[in-house]
Amino acid sequence: MAAPSLLNWRRVSSFTGPVPRARHGHRAVAIRELMIIFGGGNEGIADELHVYNTATNQWFLPAVRGDIPPGCAAHGFVCDGTRILVFGGMVEYGRYSNELYELQASRWLWKKVKPHPPPSGLPPCPRLGHSFSLYGNKCYLFGGLANESEDSNNNVPRYLNDFYELELQHGSGVVGWSIPVTKGVMPSPRESHTAVIYCKKDSGGPKMYVFGGMCGARLDDLWQLDLETMSWSKPETKGTVPLPRSLHTASVIGNKMYIFGGWVPHKGENTETSPHDCEWRCTSSFSYLNLDTTEWTTLVSDSQEDKKNSRPRPRAGHCAVAIGTRLYFWSGRDGYKKALNSQVCCKDLWYLDTEKPPAPSQVQLIKATTNSFHVKWDEVSTVEGYLLQLSTDLPYQAASSDSSAAPNMQGVRMDPHRQGSNNIVPNSINDTINSTKTEQPATKETSMKNKPDFKALTDSNAILYPSLASNASNHNSHVVDMLRKDEGPHTSANVGVLSSCLDVRTVIPETSVSSTVSSTQTMVTQQTIKTESSSTNGAVVKDETSLTTFSTKSEVDETYALPATKISRVETHATAMPFSKETPSNPVATMKAGERQWCDVGIFKNNTALVSQFYLLPKGKQSISKVGNADVPDYSLLKKQDLVPGTGYRFRVAAINGCGIGPFSKISEFKTCIPGFPGAPSAVRISKNVEGIHLSWEPPTSPSGNILEYSAYLAIRTAQIQDNPSQLVFMRIYCGLKTSCTVTAGQLANAHIDYTSRPAIVFRISAKNEKGYGPATQVRWLQGNNKKAPLN
Repeated sequence: MAAPSLLNWRRVSSFTGPVPRARHGHRAVAIRELMIIFGGGNEGIADELHVYNTATNQWFLPAVRGDIPPGCAAHGFVCDGTRILVFGGMVEYGRYSNELYELQASRWLWKKVKPHPPPSGLPPCPRLGHSFSLYGNKCYLFGGLANESEDSNNNVPRYLNDFYELELQHGSGVVGWSIPVTKGVMPSPRESHTAVIYCKKDSGGPKMYVFGGMCGARLDDLWQLDLETMSWSKPETKGTVPLPRSLHTASVIGNKMYIFGGWVPHKGENTETSPHDCEWRCTSSFSYLNLDTTEWTTLVSDSQEDKKNSRPRPRAGHCAVAIGTRLYFWSGRDGYKKALNSQVCCKDLWYLDTEKPPAPSQVQLIKATTNSFHVKWDEVSTVEGYLLQLSTDLPYQAASSDSSAAPNMQGVRMDPHRQGSNNIVPNSINDTINSTKTEQPATKETSMKNKPDFKALTDSNAILYPSLASNASNHNSHVVDMLRKDEGPHTSANVGVLSSCLDVRTVIPETSVSSTVSSTQTMVTQQTIKTESSSTNGAVVKDETSLTTFSTKSEVDETYALPATKISRVETHATAMPFSKETPSNPVATMKAGERQWCDVGIFKNNTALVSQFYLLPKGKQSISKVGNADVPDYSLLKKQDLVPGTGYRFRVAAINGCGIGPFSKISEFKTCIPGFPGAPSAVRISKNVEGIHLSWEPPTSPSGNILEYSAYLAIRTAQIQDNPSQLVFMRIYCGLKTSCTVTAGQLANAHIDYTSRPAIVFRISAKNEKGYGPATQVRWLQGNNKKAPLN
């Protein structure tokens, strides 16, 4: 974690959508990149559910239905996958709840659930300010504040330290409450404390950590409960313990518990001598506890003043959510006395990166041309940009001009036992066909002069800095997953805004190709699937009804590169050739004897780039500018170099956030194309017929001469694939001048089902002219999640 002076707080200002009114006592959880907020109050208790998409900077109100709970404050709020549980809280002044509600966020469906009472003892009484923590299939309830009076207008507070366990059913519903028998001395009664659960990697069981709270006076004690032995203890800590506090937040990222804000004693007060009589105030202090070493570290102390409004002002009753390694903070009470026309609650939304981002996936090839690459990589959550670099000293390998060869597959061994249409093509590391696939192609690339301003960017695909390419929208190229008839449609609540976050199948509109893509996904039936393609050396296969998103962590399809691109398994597929075990984290690599020179392509906001040039760094000169806490060259002072045909390039990428530039990805290797080869077939269609399936396509938009023949290939099952799923083996199922063929049921029976992502049968189609075969179009025909035969 950065030193206090280097903390790079960011205030979010340019969001869209209905912003919730300021409040305190609300709660928030994260589902992937979504921050979901419920309850709280400010001159009345709020009952709306608000969602903030941290990736799109957008607020929205989902259309909830079912047993909608009443508004509440200081309640329990936990997330289990896409299920959220709400327990207790204050529903009106002096009246507390002990009801339990479940929200299925994938459908925005509320349901009131009634857990069984404990086998012995009473269920939890109505309360507020309790902690409600989830681990595995159990929630743990501790403490809170109850009202001893039956009259809600006559509040008689009772602080609690009871402990309950709530067992959950898988997916939906609950089993019931139980009262575990614990060992050791329990923490004293309290409310408005925090509790988190942490389990060390590779050692020990889960432990719950309770910190602070209120019992007439604020507390600063730390308690640990071993959830396996149910033993309470008070761990010894090192470092400076944060001031006593309540209404603070505690968030776990990695092995650290971050404590922010809350009510603390006023400066100069001695809480040990007069804890009940001292004055209290809000704080913006920020500390963390290393849960492995139990050592406290102060990041922002109470004595540090903030005259520049460069971090959140003091507050209590706010919410905090960890998304990746980034902490978000929203609203809360500022603690100052209410004056005329002034607000008690903060309205602001802030975030803080707690560490440098992890390395992205390897750079993946979408399309190669004679003088450019369209590349992508998996998104890294909560980053502000990506630094893309290339190295240029790979040896040149000419493409084969033998027109009888298989489509650009130098070095691929053909099975001598198969002739004609039954040639088997291993997908080895020497494959040279460019197959392509993308999750979300670029819609626009906007150049920015000199230093980038991350805060000012609104275009989700804008190139940050610098602009090295023409409009990428005409060069998108990808492989489509086509759905089986038996894989039904999935629609998303709120017009698909959230569905990609909730594992609901959705469509990403491809505005670079068509602006009329459906927002829901339909199944493939007997009718054909319309596809489109564009450009010469790369296929655009776009299914207007079933274009799907892909997991950013999966490794799936193979891509073919033209010519002589070495292939390894990455999602959309690029060459992934490790260069060295370690790569420098400095964006400008210092040259040593035998080292490779890395040149910057630029800094990009999104995870896609069209590369046609790169920057040359003068020897011994490094002009540096700032991007957040990252030092990057001043590109306006550097010369540019164009890519050249038939040349090999190596790529690596690093993510950037408020803590700086993270480690680089593994290295990928591609080659630019040699002119004269045909483009890839386009508009691929799949439909069922009585013999099997009918596979059809349209000629390349840029044939570069007369098309002599087409070849279609099917990935088949072999022992080689069973041993190494990344090494697909393809059998040629068609060779001829027609732009269609029939794949028989017998051939499909031998098809390999690729499970590296969603289960699919893989086809490849390529065209050949006088110079040879060009890049192939790859199509994945989705088969559903069960292991049915392809035509079942």
